[in-house]
Amino acid sequence: MEKRIIAVGCDHGGLEHKEAIKAHLIQRGFEVKDFGVHENTPVDYPAVAAPLAKAVAARECALGILVCGTGIGMSLAANKVGGVRAAACSEHFSAKYTRLHNDANILCLGGRVIGVGTALELCDLFVDTPFEGGRHQRRVDMITALERE
Repeated sequence: MEKRIIAVGCDHGGLEHKEAIKAHLIQRGFEVKDFGVHENTPVDYPAVAAPLAKAVAARECALGILVCGTGIGMSLAANKVGGVRAAACSEHFSAKYTRLHNDANILCLGGRVIGVGTALELCDLFVDTPFEGGRHQRRVDMITALERE
């Protein structure tokens, strides 16, 4: 079975979480592509979100995980890339169901909103939950059609 590549990235508000997520995913056997940052120097989150989102949209990476202070800025930036369905989540139900029903391909987390332990649990739910398809595929197709307008 081929390893799934998971993209990770953060701004300065999510560095601690990103590093923990990266180590956790590697320990679980995933290949991880790190889009930065690597230090606490302030950086504009769209500069990290854009290349990661483009890699996920191009299917160079199976899924992505972005971390900023709230997760919201990263989700806004990532969702500007066609083919991306990024969801900011801070609890278990949303992290699971955004994959199950929305076929989200990028999880956005808030380093100032949730602890590292919760972040790891949400990442596990996200990467382990498959898209259910069925009636949900029609809705995902509708979202994709909106990108083309």
